[in-house]
Order: sequence, then structure tokens, then C-alpha cells
Amino acid sequence: MTADLAVEGISRRRVKARASGKVNLQLSVGPRGFDGYHPIATVFQAVDLYETVTATMRADGAITLTMDWADSLQGGAFPVPLDDTNLAWRAAQAVRDAFGIVDGVDLHIHKGVPVAGGMAGGSADAAATLLACAELWDCGVSRPDLHHLAVGLGADVPFCLLGHTAIGLGRGERLSPAMTHGEFHWVFALQHGGLPTPTVFERFDRMVALGEIVATDPVVNTEVMAALIAGDAGRLGAALSNDLEAPALDLAPGLAAVIDTMDDAAALGVVVSGSGPTIAGLARSRQHALAIGATITAAGVADVVVTASGPATGAVLVER
Repeated sequence: MTADLAVEGISRRRVKARASGKVNLQLSVGPRGFDGYHPIATVFQAVDLYETVTATMRADGAITLTMDWADSLQGGAFPVPLDDTNLAWRAAQAVRDAFGIVDGVDLHIHKGVPVAGGMAGGSADAAATLLACAELWDCGVSRPDLHHLAVGLGADVPFCLLGHTAIGLGRGERLSPAMTHGEFHWVFALQHGGLPTPTVFERFDRMVALGEIVATDPVVNTEVMAALIAGDAGRLGAALSNDLEAPALDLAPGLAAVIDTMDDAAALGVVVSGSGPTIAGLARSRQHALAIGATITAAGVADVVVTASGPATGAVLVER
């Protein structure tokens, strides 16, 4: 699954991979542990908004990173670091460290998942980069090997590698595929201003300490699982939940207007996506998702609106 590029007389191998963004159908958060982390129980669903990573071999051992954006996200592009703090850069280095690789790589990311929106765009970059670099450098790597590397990069990276629909426990890295039937259609209302995940968790802890919300040991919602097995979008919409929604709304009260607008447009269910500020609405069909999106745009309560369907694939190689 590699291509050879003739650049200045030198043959350069190239691999392209992509991974999906996600929405949390359920996100239950427990009290912060002594290690500083919160245990969670979540149900992930991958949606067909993709991060595409092109990895091109270089012989000097350097890692470089460039990026462009899908047309649907233009105007809402947050500054993204292009150095060793970027998850994709770290993913390439993780493959090199794990398999003793000395070659370098030029990484180019085409972003189709909103940034700073609780939809795991950066984690999808990392998952696609793990797969692309392992193929580029002929590491002979297995999916369990990649999963192990993904766990070391971030809580959402293992799911972005797996894709489809899955239960996540622990910090989200302990995954079990979930049985689903049918297709689910989503509309996502995006904001130019982000909500940093650590800030949302800090507000969650504060609200727990004040008794404004209760944090209990997280468990998977059986109603969500039953709705997925039945392929019943209406039932799933009624079961959507996110324990981070209250702190996200406390930090960004304007998001309530987005939720109200989606409710007025007859969304089957509305929930904050991850730690926000993106709001996800479940629709009856693709056409209904587009209609909800048009209502949101007309109301002027979101900066960007995109629609997507799930479940979608995890990290896959796309260039042969």
C-alpha cells in the first residue's frame, strides 16, 4: 500500500491513511482518582468526517508536518501546532522508537474533523499516522501493537484506530466493539471559541464539590446499547447523555441556544459532543440532518454547521 515518488531523482515511498472523528453517545464520568484522572464509561461512534494523513519517506531522520483544511471547516480553523507537541508528530516518533526506525517522514494532514470541538480530530490524526508510518517503514506491525502505541498517545486515540461503535472504559482506552444495526445521521454545530478539555474537567470537579452535580462510578447505559442493537434512532436520541454537558454549559452558557434550536427543529436527541463546545444532534435521516443544519444556520447560533453519518471506519490505508 505504498507509492513511489520521484523527487529530484530520488525514489520516495508514500503512504496515505485516514481515520474518523467521533461522537460520544454516552459519556459517564466518575470522581477524580488519586492519579488525577477520572474513570469514564462511554459509547463512541465514529462518523464520516475524516482526517487524512499522507506520510512520505525522508532519509535524514527528520519529522516534518504540514496541514490543510476541508472546505467545510474554512473560517473555523484554530491554530494547530506543527511541531513535536502535535499528536501526529508524536505518533510518528512513537513508531520510530518502538521499531528502531532511523528514517524520517514528511507528514501532511488534510483536516476534515473540527478542531477543539470534542470530536477527536487530533486523536484521529494520531491514529492515521500510526498506521501510515508503520506501513511506510515496513514495521510488520499488528493492530494490537498499534493499540498499545495509541494508548500511550491519548485516551481517544485507541478508538480512532478501531472506529465503528465501541464501549470505552477506564480512561476510554479499554475498548469493546458494540453491535449496531443501521445508520445514524448527525448534525454538528461548531463554535470558533474552544473549550479546553482540562478546563471542562476542572469545572466538573468544582460542581461536584459544590454538590451541583453528582459523580458516581460510571457504567454503560443499557438503553443506549439496546437502541443501537435495534437500530432505533428515536430510542437512541432519547438515551443520549454526557456528564460533561453541565460544566460545558456553565462555562459557555450560549450553547443552550444551540440545544434549544435543535430541539425546535425536531432533533431526536441533542448532546454536547465530548467536552464541547460542539453540539451534536441526532436526525431521522440525511435530509432531516440537513434541515436541522439549515435551521441552526438561519438562527445564527453556531459558527459552522456540518452533517455526518455513523458508524464509520477507524484508521484505514487509502492509497495503494
